[in-house]
Amino acid sequence: MTTFDFMGKRKIAAAVSIVLVVVSVGSVIFLGVNRGLDFTGGVRVELGFETAVTAEQIRALLTDAGYTEGVVQSLGSETEVRVRMPPLPGVDQSELGDDVVTAVRSGFDDVTLRNLEFVGPAVGEELTEKGGLALLVALGVVMFYIMWRFTGKFAVGAVAALVHDVVITVGAFSVFQWTFNLPELAALLAVIGYSLNDTIVVSDRIRENFRSVRRGTPFEIINQSLNQTLGRTLVTSLTTLLVLVVLLIVAGDQISGFATALTIGVVVGTYSSIYVAANVLLAMGITKQDLALPEREGADETP
Repeated sequence: MTTFDFMGKRKIAAAVSIVLVVVSVGSVIFLGVNRGLDFTGGVRVELGFETAVTAEQIRALLTDAGYTEGVVQSLGSETEVRVRMPPLPGVDQSELGDDVVTAVRSGFDDVTLRNLEFVGPAVGEELTEKGGLALLVALGVVMFYIMWRFTGKFAVGAVAALVHDVVITVGAFSVFQWTFNLPELAALLAVIGYSLNDTIVVSDRIRENFRSVRRGTPFEIINQSLNQTLGRTLVTSLTTLLVLVVLLIVAGDQISGFATALTIGVVVGTYSSIYVAANVLLAMGITKQDLALPEREGADETP
């Protein structure tokens, strides 16, 4: 078992978390999130070619035609491309898809329109509302579950860790202005599940040690618990990150945003399960009495 003094560095960790959260919230407020087609509406055009093409070639043709806001993605084949075009002022959305095809055909004669989809702004607003509601419901359910399984103090610590992870992940997308679509929203929900699993494992060990260790301050018991679960935490995180790195390298543009969001969430979630939740427990003054087993009726009666 390792003997790192995790809680001895809790003030530094708290300062780092506060800075990251403040930067993330500030970026979301002042820069906003670069919402993609799934939330803003627009058109999605899928094109097929007889010869190999690159996304850069298609992007250059669209730029020459005046469509600089489009996102071009490969569909896993050198002859298939998807173009996402947000609503443009002064342009009829019903004709935008045809305009995109015309722009691409100015450079390629072998273009075939495979699919054309239009997402209205009302649908985008509905997805935004439902996506935000899904996150809030997930956090609420987590809080009630932790309160039922542990105590209210553990619930506050767990939810603080989950909010910390989600805010920083969204903040990264805001700072770098990466496109945020439904796959990225799904990644946020996955981050909540991943971080919760790790936090529950750590919390379970903390509770067990509070009940079994006869001597020791809460500071020492939490430190001991974190060291006992460190190996499991690192193995789980590294295994998950290995899969995500492979997805980032070989899976293409279609799920790169999902893999990026989940990668950030796993890294931040691993950190928060060690520092944020435990830090909150110490700040709230967790004691052995909070986790003591209830006495059974008649336990003190003499036979």
